[in-house]
Amino acid sequence: MLTFARSQPINNNRFTMQYSNALWNPCSQMKDYETFKPLHVIGASGSYIHLKNGQKIIDAISSWWCKSLGHNDPRLKKALLEQVDRFEHVILANTVNDTILSLSEKLTQLTSTLNKVFYASDGSCAVEIAMKMSLHARKLMGQAAKQHFIALENAYHGETAAALSVSDLGLYRKDYESLLFTPHYISSLPYVCGTHDPLWQDCSLHWEAIEKSLEPFIENTTAIILEPIVQGAGGMKIYSQDFLRRLRIWTKQRDIHLIADEIMTGFGRTGKMLACEHAGIEPDFLCLSKGLTSGWLPLSAMLTSQKIYDLFYDDYSAGKAFLHSHTYTGNALAASVALEVLKIFSEENIVFQSERLGKEMLASMYDIADQTRKIHNVRGIGAIVAADIICDGPKRRRGFEVFQKAVERGALLRPLGNTIYWLPPLNMTIETLAKLKNMTRDALY
Repeated sequence: MLTFARSQPINNNRFTMQYSNALWNPCSQMKDYETFKPLHVIGASGSYIHLKNGQKIIDAISSWWCKSLGHNDPRLKKALLEQVDRFEHVILANTVNDTILSLSEKLTQLTSTLNKVFYASDGSCAVEIAMKMSLHARKLMGQAAKQHFIALENAYHGETAAALSVSDLGLYRKDYESLLFTPHYISSLPYVCGTHDPLWQDCSLHWEAIEKSLEPFIENTTAIILEPIVQGAGGMKIYSQDFLRRLRIWTKQRDIHLIADEIMTGFGRTGKMLACEHAGIEPDFLCLSKGLTSGWLPLSAMLTSQKIYDLFYDDYSAGKAFLHSHTYTGNALAASVALEVLKIFSEENIVFQSERLGKEMLASMYDIADQTRKIHNVRGIGAIVAADIICDGPKRRRGFEVFQKAVERGALLRPLGNTIYWLPPLNMTIETLAKLKNMTRDALY
């Protein structure tokens, strides 16, 4: 007979934890919870999260950037329940179903060149699939020398080994260096504050230096991986669409794959369905997740071209199959929600809503900067706006202080270091944004 030890609350002179000490929260220093206890969620709807203490707080960051249509959307719930009545999950190897076939067709309509979809469960794994497929393709093409990757400074692509290897944030990767490989990083990027910045249209001076720095890596590089236009975990930094356009031309001319990590930027977040559209380009590999199911269930997709697909297509005995697999690949419940997400985006013109909301967000953040004199470097694109908190010392966690004050006032405003940002549901109302503006302003004082 199995017996379980009872979970005991942690007691000391400073605090008493109000929930099971069995839980280890993600992306957290657990000691912080001694003074800033985790928020006990009992429900969520629209742009709001409902807490056990009766408080209702605005989800200003879309619960790690995935709640593009807000919480508890009735159409998504209906789609999920209808799929539950059919079946919940069947192995996708050697099977198909109407839901996954329909979703795959819809996803291939996002671009004109990427017509093959490979599924996984989370964004990091979609990145791993793209990287493995690029390397494997080189082997099949007899290009064994092309086995290295190029990434961007300040990049972040996930927590699995290959994805973390092409990330450039020491906070996340430094303790695991022995597990990782090191790519070449493109530095001195042409960062902008928005689409009105002159560098947005023309970054030729930056490009000359960048192009020169890339020349030594042409012969041994299989792919360049990047977050198109906006680097999320790197501080919500926005770079020139002209740089992305020039880089894509450069990769095509030199037979180097381009992997676009649109896990955060995809599905309307930047005011376009895909951030790559700002530069008028399409990659060789496209990684999607987060907004794909509007945060209902884990699902990711990697799209690529017929050309790449054909390299792996042969008799089994030829040994060319791409044998990457995940247990829940193409989960039908998640796929049913994703299919409905795409319908809602089309029928309710969510991308337009994102662009309109973003203009209000940017104006509001500029107002806060003027009123408080506590933030600077305001920047934004689509329904993303960010600013850096002015600090009186390099070690002070001003972002964490503002985070706590914002929660007290009714907003979940989880910072990136000392950078605050809004990345709310794309259908957030202007009235809710006005409340968020006031809460953010007050939290900065």
